Amino acid sequence: MHDNADHKALWRIGELAKAAGVSPDTLRHYERKGVLRKPSRSTNGYRGYAPESLDRVRLVRRALAVGFTLDELSEVLKVRDQGGAPCRRVRELASEKLASVERQLADIRALRDELRTTLKAWDARLAGSTPGAPVRLLEALASSENHKPLRSAKTRRNLKRRGIKS
Repeated sequence: MHDNADHKALWRIGELAKAAGVSPDTLRHYERKGVLRKPSRSTNGYRGYAPESLDRVRLVRRALAVGFTLDELSEVLKVRDQGGAPCRRVRELASEKLASVERQLADIRALRDELRTTLKAWDARLAGSTPGAPVRLLEALASSENHKPLRSAKTRRNLKRRGIKS
């Protein structure tokens, strides 16, 4: 950290980014979203982040990891920064995230069960066929009795966002 004219230790953007394990672009994005306070500027235009900025970035990263969005964090951190206590709102948001995870787990279990059933049926088809002869496994999916989607559209979007193919 470097000292400014007021002799307060400030982080430069590269230093803070490195210490927090993020990129400078991420810090700028956090500023735009309102989860990181805008830094002071030196006479040469360099950003100077307050010493507590590292703790704030770590808090944001951890909250993102458990499912909070930047918009949600912006909402609650604004209240907190203005002296409020958004604890009940944070609890409510976390509860919603848990409910979403529970739905996703149920969807994944249903998919697992469906795949197990499908594989057993396919193994039976393959065992009763001549090697190299088509047994039309994919077509069997279309003719299965259960045509409803195993996951909701919202769950498919959440899984896709997390890199899980639906």
